Amino acid sequence: MATVRIVKAPPEVIYPTTDGKPMAETDQHRDVMIDTIGSLKTRYARQRKVYVSGNLLLYYVPGNKRKHCSPDVFVVFGVDNRRRDYYLLWEESKGPDVAIEITSSSTKNEDLNKKFQLYRDTLKVREYFLFDPYGDYLQPPFRGFRLQGSIYVPIAEVNGRLPSDVLGLHLEKQGMNLRLYDPATGEYLLPPHEVAAQATIALTESKEALRKSEAARKRALKVLEQKDVALQQKDVAMQQKDTALQQSDTEKEQLRRELEELRRELLKNRQQKD
Repeated sequence: MATVRIVKAPPEVIYPTTDGKPMAETDQHRDVMIDTIGSLKTRYARQRKVYVSGNLLLYYVPGNKRKHCSPDVFVVFGVDNRRRDYYLLWEESKGPDVAIEITSSSTKNEDLNKKFQLYRDTLKVREYFLFDPYGDYLQPPFRGFRLQGSIYVPIAEVNGRLPSDVLGLHLEKQGMNLRLYDPATGEYLLPPHEVAAQATIALTESKEALRKSEAARKRALKVLEQKDVALQQKDVAMQQKDTALQQSDTEKEQLRRELEELRRELLKNRQQKD
């Protein structure tokens, strides 16, 4: 009787959603990361095949939980715009087109060496930007690279900004902040909290304008009411005057009749004497 060999299925690999490291080294690093992700998410919110994320584990070797990276900000064109717990390169069949690292003292070596090589050689990230908000670790503190063939070529500044051919945007260092400029519109992309702040200001201004308009309407209505009262009073006065005139005419007519009667009486008396 033949022996049946039972082969166990390989265990399913569970990929962690965190590497146990903090999201960012400082509040400033975190804010720059969140603002940049938010600005890009808003820009591509209506495009179903553009995925924007950041601080998300990206695994690039099937079954190997150690082979991962976590770009601070990244954009992928051609994949579904949906929420993910992690990014599995072999399932998505496409790596990031743009990666941005917010460099700090604890990440500068990794950003300049390990990630630089990984993005260039393995993930084939078309554009890679590094930003040091404090200017303590990178000189210059903001730089970008574009993949040409198998090497990264530094991106030259244009009017003080680094242009991204992939995003169609210019990235600009403003103090300790990273701003995204749209050369097509001549405007900066706003992070969600600035959009909300502007909306709040616009709503407040709209309410104030409405309040002033309502106050002006009430004042105008009051003036109209006062004019209406004045017209009514004038109408009453005219009616009274008209009544007085009518009474005067009646009295005049009465006097005329009385005078006429007296004349007739005088004439009659004279005729009788004669």
